[in-house]
Parts: sequence; C-alpha cells; structure tokens
Amino acid sequence: MERLGTGIGWRPEIADAVKRMPGVDWVETVAENVCPGHLPESLLRLRDRGVTVVPHGVSLGLGGAHRPEEARLAGLAERALALGSPLVTEHIAFVRAGGAPTGSPPLEAGHLLPVPRTRDALDVLCANVRIAQESLPVPLAVENIAALFSWPGEEMTEGQFLYELVDRTGVRLLIDVANLHTNHVNRGEDPAGALDELPVEAIAYVHVAGGHERDGVWHDSHAHPVPEPVLDILADLASRVTPPGVLLERDDDFPEQAELERELTAIRETVHGRRAGGRTAAGGPADPATADRGGSPVRSGAVRPTPRRAGIPVPVDPACEEPGDPGRGGTDPARRRLALAQTALLSSLVAGAAPPGGFDRVRLGVQAEALAAKRAGVVAKVAPELPRILGEDYRPAFLAYARDRPMTGGYRRDALDFAEHLLRAGRPEGTRARRRLRTWWRERSKPTPPSSRPAARLTRTARRILSRH
Repeated sequence: MERLGTGIGWRPEIADAVKRMPGVDWVETVAENVCPGHLPESLLRLRDRGVTVVPHGVSLGLGGAHRPEEARLAGLAERALALGSPLVTEHIAFVRAGGAPTGSPPLEAGHLLPVPRTRDALDVLCANVRIAQESLPVPLAVENIAALFSWPGEEMTEGQFLYELVDRTGVRLLIDVANLHTNHVNRGEDPAGALDELPVEAIAYVHVAGGHERDGVWHDSHAHPVPEPVLDILADLASRVTPPGVLLERDDDFPEQAELERELTAIRETVHGRRAGGRTAAGGPADPATADRGGSPVRSGAVRPTPRRAGIPVPVDPACEEPGDPGRGGTDPARRRLALAQTALLSSLVAGAAPPGGFDRVRLGVQAEALAAKRAGVVAKVAPELPRILGEDYRPAFLAYARDRPMTGGYRRDALDFAEHLLRAGRPEGTRARRRLRTWWRERSKPTPPSSRPAARLTRTARRILSRH
C-alpha cells in the first residue's frame, strides 16, 4: 500500500495556508466539490510539486439499497485520473432512499446515514462495492461513519461488519478514529473493541477530526480542535499497525495556520508515539503470542478468517452474487428488504413520517434536527442571497419548511423549492423583501410561481394576453 504520510483536507478556505504549511505530504479533497476540467489553481500547484491528492466522495451511497449510479462512478473515476490519485475513497453509508420498489418518492438525506449491520445490508454493500471497484481506475477505500443512533436488530459489531466486508471484496479501509469516538459516546461502542476486530492490514489511511458534545450527544462537526480522546484512539491504532497515511479533517470555522500546524504536529507525534501530555497508546505493543498479523490483540474466544490482501482483485464471493445479475447488483430480496427499511427511516427523518419501530425516538429527533440544520447551512452557502433577503427570518423559516418537505434534487433545487414555498404562502411579509425574493427566484426558475392573491393572478394573466398582440 502506498505510503502517504501526514496530510490535511484541502478546502478552498484554507488553500493558501495548506500551500505554505511545512510537512504536508498529501491532501484530500471532497470529490464533488472539484470539476475535473477546471481544477483549482492551488490544487494544481500542489499536485505539480509532487503532493499526492486523493478525491474523497460523499454522495455515492454505497450502503444504499440501489446500485451505485453510473454517472457518479464515472465522475469519481474522472477526478481520480485528473488528479493523478493512487486511490479514491467513499463512505459506508446511505444518502438516499425511496423510489422503486418502495412506493415512495425519491428522498435525499443530504448527509451520511448508517447502514444496519445485518446480513442483508452486508450482502448489498458487498455487491455495491464490487460494482464500484470494477468502474474505478484505482483502488477504492471505504470509511466508517459517525452516527447519532443505532439500528434495532443488528447482527454484527462494527469491527465484524468491516472485517467481513474486506474479506469478501478485498476493499481497503479508511478508518476515521474521530468517528470511533463519536460512536463510543452516542452508541456505547468500545473503540478498542472495534480495533481488536478490524483487519488493520487493510487500512489505506486514517482520518482525525474534532467535534463537540451537546446534551449528551457527540456531534462530528469537523469544526473544532481534535480532542484528547480521539488522539488516544489514534495512539491505540498506531500501537497495532503503522497507518500508511493520517489526515486532519477540518470543514468549518477554520483556525489560523499556526493552529492547524499544531494539530498536524500532535497527530504526527501520536502516530510515532511521541505525544506529550496525552495517555500512552492503549496496551502498548501487541504480544506476539496473542496478536494477529496486523499487530492487534485478538480478544479471548475471537475466531476470524484470514482476510485477502486489501486492494488485490479476488474471485467474486458467492455470497455477493445476486440472482439474474451475477456480481452486478441486480434487484434481489435483500435489496428490497433494505430499500423498505431505509425508506421508512429516511421518511421519518426528512418527511415527517412516524419513526419505524425499534428505534430510539429521541435520537431520531436529534438526527432529524441535525439534518434540517445542515440543509439550512448548506442552502445558505449555495444561495447566499436568501439569508440576505430574509435576514433573521431565514433560519426559522427554512427549518419550518424542512420539517416535512424532503430534499429531492440537491441543494440548489432545495433553495429554489424553499423560495417557491415562501412565495406561494405570500411571504416574506415585507413587500420589498417579497419582491426581491420573487426576482431572485424568477432569474433562476421559470415560470414565476403563482401567487395566492387573485389580483396578482389577474394582473399576470392580463400581461400574458397583452404580450401576444
């Protein structure tokens, strides 16, 4: 596996700082935020001076019930080639649901949601990963995600789920130690136990990030400093295997360059066992008598198959085959069952439906609020005119709109739908603000949304008649 070293997530807001930072061996960029034919100049300069650039996808939905979309796979492949990347990465998550054969309209989460750790979900994930591997020009690595809630009736731990995924597909792993911490706080899962069960020899690289706790829930914000517990998990991982690469993620509330450099130094020293002020790596070096070939202690009674080498093509596991469409992800009973389960869950999170049975309703409420808040924030960035037009009313108006109106076509479509919703309701109340919002909407979407006022409809009709003569 290629040695990447210490890196940082490239974002436009810190592009100049990243270019100046010493000791940055590689960067990762969100794949959907760059256009292969128009790569940012600072990213090109990094690539040209030998800095490895890895595209990190967020919208493929490998954990979803449907086959990965060919257009999304082609876009990811195109970015990998344009950037000269040694691999591409995505998430073990679902991001959309509904559509055939669920009887529900298509639903978009706008966020990475956890898949159930069940045999059905694993079979579908294996098939989807294989489809992606066949479509990409470089190896694929998949990331464990953070979650606010658990699925009822899960059949495996996270470590067991990931181990079987690697064993059956040969895919590499992107292990996010911040997500292990998040799942420890939110779901009571032991990070050391997860590391015990992981095939650490399959790790392509590691993510490190910060977050914050509110009302007993840990939010994986990527907008806060990396906390000590996350560095402790990184130290534990580094005591088992030397990760080929480690990367600092920061997506918001960017600090000064000096602070980013301090965090990178702390990460680098943790990996090499030289961190000052923190706890030592859990358990120290593994005992050769009780360690697997990746160097991680094997828990008493644990029996695991030997994994295939990650990233090396292997024969298709029959368990990943699907009737009528071998190795290609055709519709089968497992996909249908997973589709119905994910649609019911997503409908409760974004469309106001009742929560499915067995879930923690309080946690689902927290997740629904977080999804709506994220939508409001992203729409504000995609369409910054909306907060300027609506002022302080923007956020409460959007949250009320998002409560039972799911996103169906991306954030730009969401912005237009929100504006249309307000205009149909005769809002905003101020005439000037309403006129500005209508003008903004008209410039981006035709025809003008109909007004609820009869006089306005009559005036518009008269104008259309006059324009014909």
